[in-house]
Amino acid sequence: MHWEEIRAWCLQQPGVTEHFPFDAHTLVFKVYGKMFALLDVRWEEKSVNLKCDPERALELRAAWEDIRPGYHMNKQHWNTVHVDGFLPKALCLELLAHSYDLVLNGIPLKKRIL
Repeated sequence: MHWEEIRAWCLQQPGVTEHFPFDAHTLVFKVYGKMFALLDVRWEEKSVNLKCDPERALELRAAWEDIRPGYHMNKQHWNTVHVDGFLPKALCLELLAHSYDLVLNGIPLKKRIL
């Protein structure tokens, strides 16, 4: 997957916005103001940081070499997913959806702007 594919998927989800809050190359996707994905648009590492359930994060890291603790993130809740390696595209998309859903489900209904 290329970063543009990731961007397109993210922007198709309800409530998603994109920002460059940290610097000119770290693109952050938020759902109703909460981060769920970060990627470097220079695309040197060919990876995306995604939120993940802590138990599942450990399982994924054990099963896949291309999934590691989140770079510059809380290692318990975030993974860095190298999407240009051996991971199936379907798994990459499923992990994007998991991150989105995890963050979305943590936002109270009354704070979601529909």
